[in-house]
Amino acid sequence: MQALVFDLVGKMAHFRKYYANNTAMSFSVPPRTTLMGVLAAMLGLPRDSYYEALGGQYLRVGVGVRSPLKKSFHRLNFLKVEASRDLDGSKGHIQLPFEIVTGYDLTRDLVRYRVYVAPTGSGQPVFDQLVGQLMTSGGPHFALSLGTANFSATLENVRLHQQARVATSQEVQEFHSTVPTDRIQYLPSTLTGGVALSLEEELLPADFKGDYQRELVAMNRVLFSTDGQPLRAQVTGEYLELHEYGETQRLLFLE
Repeated sequence: MQALVFDLVGKMAHFRKYYANNTAMSFSVPPRTTLMGVLAAMLGLPRDSYYEALGGQYLRVGVGVRSPLKKSFHRLNFLKVEASRDLDGSKGHIQLPFEIVTGYDLTRDLVRYRVYVAPTGSGQPVFDQLVGQLMTSGGPHFALSLGTANFSATLENVRLHQQARVATSQEVQEFHSTVPTDRIQYLPSTLTGGVALSLEEELLPADFKGDYQRELVAMNRVLFSTDGQPLRAQVTGEYLELHEYGETQRLLFLE
């Protein structure tokens, strides 16, 4: 199986939780819907026009945390708008909480996610287009971001694996991506060597109903480490193995 791998890197990130109201809470990792938008920006596709072309029936997408993360709330000034005439700022401002994902030390650390993309049986054409855009056409068509437009992101370590291995195991393995909760059979409480692991479980939006229809039709409940370390677990079914730089990476897709 072919697999395209790249790192999304930035100073800050915000992936707004769809059920939040006046408090802008953030997921710790980009949901599949956000990653669809990143892939669409790479290909230069118009907004909201790619929900079917980049959907789960064509592309398999996974994501992993590659740097320690923390989340913190900050208050931002927004215009207080009760009617259209208030858009001039005449009603003043209102402060709303806004959650931001960063590294531990904002002056030195970066937020780093590793993204994995593979084609389904019918998704080879769009996958080849994506590979061509990143590997031979000079990189993304549009600028990338980690959620909101002002949290700009850069693309690093782009590579194509021609022979990613599909594997299964009844043993506890290290996984470098988020792991669907319903695939976990056994979860050790510590890392090798007795080091405690910080885990989060989140319910992420996965797919929309169709082009220009922002109605969710699929969700992913996943478990992952916010320390940038692999998650050790025994899982059911198949997973993907990548071998590079003397390291074996195991991953599961958001599906």
